[in-house]
Amino acid sequence: MKSKKQILFPKHQKILAQFGENIKLARKRRKLTAVQVAERAGIARNTLYLMEKGSSSVSIGAVFNVLRVLGLHEDFLKLAADDELGRKLQDLKLLGGN
Repeated sequence: MKSKKQILFPKHQKILAQFGENIKLARKRRKLTAVQVAERAGIARNTLYLMEKGSSSVSIGAVFNVLRVLGLHEDFLKLAADDELGRKLQDLKLLGGN
């Protein structure tokens, strides 16, 4: 089954591009080559390249493995952890709102 291409608005694509740049900088700070990180993460070098460019086609598993290789896997738990909007909506419902 062929996967569907993810469509992102330009402002959201910029967020992915910044994430990719953060990954690249973390790799370079550790003085690791792209080949080393890709091999240790069990992904193709091209997948890491796409990740560092902010591609939306990279799997979440590949992202996690790269973060693991860089020692940043605990940061993964920070994603969507602070659900301020969800808590407000929940509080409104508890107060009898619709």
